[in-house]
Amino acid sequence: MSVERSFYLLAYDIANDRRRQKIARLCEAMAERVQESVFEAYLSQAELDKLLKKIGRVLKKEEDSLRVYLLCASCRSKVRLFGVGKVTPAPGVVII
Repeated sequence: MSVERSFYLLAYDIANDRRRQKIARLCEAMAERVQESVFEAYLSQAELDKLLKKIGRVLKKEEDSLRVYLLCASCRSKVRLFGVGKVTPAPGVVII
């Protein structure tokens, strides 16, 4: 039985170095870092909720920000990349 996962873009701006490092580690555990404070991930709703709960324990709402964008399959196919890097491939997909 496969779990349905959606493609998310997570971007943060964290004012404090210690909090930023903690949030980065949380994101790195479940997502692919594509820029310093930007991550791409295929997550189930339960996985996203778990990640956001953990981040919520660290993030200070009056100083920091986190944006989570859900990109549908149609939107994901229109992602344009310039320069170095690649768009995170879907789980289970092998590109040769």
